[in-house]
Amino acid sequence: MSMPFWLIFAFAIWLEDRRPVFYSQERVGKDGRIFNGLKFRSMLKTAEIGTGPLQAKENDVRITKIGRILRATAMDELPQLWNILKGDMSFVGPRAIRPVEIDGEDGKPRSVREFDGFKERSSVRPGLTGVAQVLAPRDISRTEKFKYDTWYIKNQSFYLDIKLIIVSFLITFTGKWEKRQERFNLLTSKLRDKINSQKGV
Repeated sequence: MSMPFWLIFAFAIWLEDRRPVFYSQERVGKDGRIFNGLKFRSMLKTAEIGTGPLQAKENDVRITKIGRILRATAMDELPQLWNILKGDMSFVGPRAIRPVEIDGEDGKPRSVREFDGFKERSSVRPGLTGVAQVLAPRDISRTEKFKYDTWYIKNQSFYLDIKLIIVSFLITFTGKWEKRQERFNLLTSKLRDKINSQKGV
């Protein structure tokens, strides 16, 4: 059903910046297991030369023109449906992160296993969407993002998952994934306030 989109996006990426169209990257899954996450390439091929595994920022100059559209609608994540089929990921859960990242706190590469909350968040499969993906700003530290994930794991339910999936579709259709405040406002105020008041617990 999604195959026409795959073809359109692949052609658009190739047209702007040629190959590769897909981007395979090591991610940390349930129980700390490493798997290869698949995405449409949204950044320049030279994006991490000289910087290492740096998290994307809003208005990141490394992002291509078609990449901005893909990231605003989260269509760059579409190939991760393959990871869901393989059992690496779930539809809802903590974000699938890289084994080593440059964190916002000090700008130095660190193993994600060193951050508080890693053990708790790795007790479930990472998700295509989740509380941190919807609410957390891109530029906050990994430790702070882990608090959102910990809150989700403690409060996980079928109802919460359905609500996050619905909100994620709304954000995708409105192209707000790169605009934190606008996607933030699409989550019901009652749930939003509850998450933000308890995520540090």
